[in-house]
Amino acid sequence: MIEFTRLTKRYRGATAVDGLTCTVRPGRVTGFLGPNGAGKSTTLRMLLGLSRPSSGSATVGGRRYPGLPDPLRRLGALLEATPAHPERTARQHLRALAQTHGLPDARVGQVLALAGLGPAADRRAGGFSLGMRQRLGIAGALLGDPAAVVLDEPSNGLDPDGMRWLRLLLRELAAQGRTVLVSSHLLSEMALTAQHLLVIGRGRLLADAPIAELTAANGSLEPAYLELTRDAVEFGAPR
Repeated sequence: MIEFTRLTKRYRGATAVDGLTCTVRPGRVTGFLGPNGAGKSTTLRMLLGLSRPSSGSATVGGRRYPGLPDPLRRLGALLEATPAHPERTARQHLRALAQTHGLPDARVGQVLALAGLGPAADRRAGGFSLGMRQRLGIAGALLGDPAAVVLDEPSNGLDPDGMRWLRLLLRELAAQGRTVLVSSHLLSEMALTAQHLLVIGRGRLLADAPIAELTAANGSLEPAYLELTRDAVEFGAPR
């Protein structure tokens, strides 16, 4: 499980994440939603030890990520779509990552195939499209066959076929009993992919519920989301 306990982050008097407490459970895809500036990326950065909380904690299986002895086997993550040196091929990038973390070389070919990058494995990453860089980043996140997967806006740059691939992949990872947390602004994709939603606004938790429960009164995710976040949008259209 991934757990956030009273997680708080302040920057020079401004609060980006405000006492966030929730649990991301295995066996389902959990969508992580919120307006721009809601604190989603800051939360994920604290989970991965890239930013220090002002107070509270973010843990994976009860432990902070930086203290894990085998982090890629516990949690695989993608926070941006530029994961490789542009002069390295996709295969070289993943091999270097595998060697650094003591992972078998055979796993490189497996995740390249899983990400649909087999034909492009020996091309330099600098020539990849955004969608291909996303696939490579996801391949890297899965390299350690992790029990938990965290992806921040993984559908950026993907074409319709890539969106379908990602949707099926996330569902399969959850069906295998993994913990899957996906941040996205694409409500239509979340409606098709996620079973559970965490919604935050201005750093605070607004909803922690099954998607079916959130959409029951509104018929679809978009009106439910807009109602939840109506007072948490910093820059929005007039109502």
